Amino acid sequence: MMHQYPDVRFMPEMSVHSDVVAEISSEAFGPGRFSRAAERVREMAGHEPSLSFVASLGDAIVGSVRQSRIAIGGRPAVMLGPLAVRPPFMGRGLGAALLDVAARSAREAGETVILLVGDPPYYLAHGYVPLPTGSVLMPGPADPARLLALPLCAGALEGLCGRVTGREGIRCRKEAVGLLGDIRVAAG
Repeated sequence: MMHQYPDVRFMPEMSVHSDVVAEISSEAFGPGRFSRAAERVREMAGHEPSLSFVASLGDAIVGSVRQSRIAIGGRPAVMLGPLAVRPPFMGRGLGAALLDVAARSAREAGETVILLVGDPPYYLAHGYVPLPTGSVLMPGPADPARLLALPLCAGALEGLCGRVTGREGIRCRKEAVGLLGDIRVAAG
């Protein structure tokens, strides 16, 4: 997919990218993005720079993906979004490449689940699955058909339920990789 952009570089988002990432998100989603339940989550749990990335082509930032550390019913998870690509670069695999980079970084950080609110036909093709209706409660209205998750290890979605909150005081230890039973959740 990325053969169309051999010079695209993916790098962790830094504070100098904040304005351009906001501009790209505005281009992709417009002002209505601020009224969405996913935005309420981002207000509770700001994006995690080590899990958020930009795509650059030469000196231009042409896409971005942000991830926030959250909890679902007290269990550590990551919320993906926004994923946005500048219009001239849409439909050419750049969004898929950003999804791959985001999932790989979350898995390497010891995360087990990525949650998002998004377009099922797009995300299902990238391994995301719908969550059972009512299992995960967002801090605002969200279409249950658009609530999707990507398991990053075997068993990660088993018993996943509860309210989405910020992750203060809850962390997933990096060595917690593998089956759900291997996950260690610690306060502080």
